[in-house]
Amino acid sequence: MKNKSRPAKTILVTGAAGFIGSNLCSCLLSDKRNLVIGLDNFLSGNPKNIDFLRQNVNFRFYEQDIRFPISIEDRIDEVYNLACPASPVDFLRFPLEILETCSIGVKNGLEFALKNKASYLHSSTSEVYGDPKEHPQKETYWGHTNPIGSRSCYDEGKRFAESMIMNYFRIKKLNIKIARIFNTYGPRMRKDDGRVVSNFINQALESNNLTIYGRGKQTRSFCFVSDLVAGLIALMKSKETGPINIGNPKEFTIKELAQKVLKITHSQVKINYLPLPQDDPKQRCPDISLAIEKLRWQPKVNLEEGLERTISYFKEL
Repeated sequence: MKNKSRPAKTILVTGAAGFIGSNLCSCLLSDKRNLVIGLDNFLSGNPKNIDFLRQNVNFRFYEQDIRFPISIEDRIDEVYNLACPASPVDFLRFPLEILETCSIGVKNGLEFALKNKASYLHSSTSEVYGDPKEHPQKETYWGHTNPIGSRSCYDEGKRFAESMIMNYFRIKKLNIKIARIFNTYGPRMRKDDGRVVSNFINQALESNNLTIYGRGKQTRSFCFVSDLVAGLIALMKSKETGPINIGNPKEFTIKELAQKVLKITHSQVKINYLPLPQDDPKQRCPDISLAIEKLRWQPKVNLEEGLERTISYFKEL
């Protein structure tokens, strides 16, 4: 006889106190049949991001570092790995921790999933494409990265993680999924994370001139976090292994983004132009044909709406 007390799914989210992780937990908990277990070591995650989650009886949290074996007694059905500092400022502050998280940490998560016969979804990144020579980027593109540059701990760490994960799939038959996440923004971003959206919003709200590196002609595509989370869940539910790009294919220059932030915040500040940092990509835009075909997913929130919601969040900080 089936145990009625067991939840429909018990889901582990590593990096649960991070920007994307906390939003993912919230979405997973909207299905009241799920038990969601969050892990974080707070290296870059914010304890305040999970305060509201702790009020939910279907959420449990453990302060753990995935660089050490995962210690959870519950039987897990799904693992979402969001654990890794992912902001540009972190690449210089925590390079060794990032490399260890992408190697030792990923191995620990894979072994835990294997032990539980659980599905394992890994949050990879568009950074594996480096400064791309192909535009927009398809999953078949191998990338153009600098393996010894200041960003390499993240770029190469994520590339190594993908290789390890695919070999667990080939050799150990683990059910894996790899999502290559493109620029994401929205509520619960860190104020000091160094990403262009948060930088512009902070500067505009504090009446400081906006800082653009280069001439602002480099392009990015910006995906609102609720769309990104929906894409991750769609990938987990699918039969696909990936890698699959999850992002918004609508492309904007950095200068266009700055102008939109100034317009929404009604700020009268100016724009300062500074030299480009090392290995900063000139273009970054996903080809999401595979996500549309295989996951029946595509983003819904346009940049103006997403910025308004993000700015409202930042005003409350």
